[in-house]
Amino acid sequence: MGVELDITANLEIDQFASKKVGIVVSRYNNHITDKLAEGAIRTLKAAGFPESSLILIRVPGAWELAFGSQRALADRDFIGVVALGAVIRGETTHDQHINRAVSMALMQLSLDYNKPVGFGLLTVNNLEQAIQRSGGNVGNKGEEAAEAMLECLRLSIALPCTTDRN
Repeated sequence: MGVELDITANLEIDQFASKKVGIVVSRYNNHITDKLAEGAIRTLKAAGFPESSLILIRVPGAWELAFGSQRALADRDFIGVVALGAVIRGETTHDQHINRAVSMALMQLSLDYNKPVGFGLLTVNNLEQAIQRSGGNVGNKGEEAAEAMLECLRLSIALPCTTDRN
């Protein structure tokens, strides 16, 4: 077995003193997304980021998460984004089209800007599932998305890319 990179260690937040993390949150289903945002903020603060570096960006709905994330990622002061939303299945297949498009767009933005994007888009069958994933008995997916963004940020430090655009 080769050498394994340890990306679980704590970040040295001092190196990001002047940097920002975008928390892009859908206003649609805000009774759910506000709880996801609270979890993400709590996680990032626990990792050492000051509240002043956490920039909350509200967008109308899940569809607009990609645009809000793109605006933040294009700014050199932002080191990453946590995208948070909730799409609850309805009577049509509309949710599937939104979920697929947003998922693909957020992944592409992360690759295009070479910055981590924490994926916190709930794609659930009903309101109860959304409640359980926004601080209920299944946890808080906002926290998990922030943790994933932090882990990818650690990876970008441990294994820098020479083709960074920013």
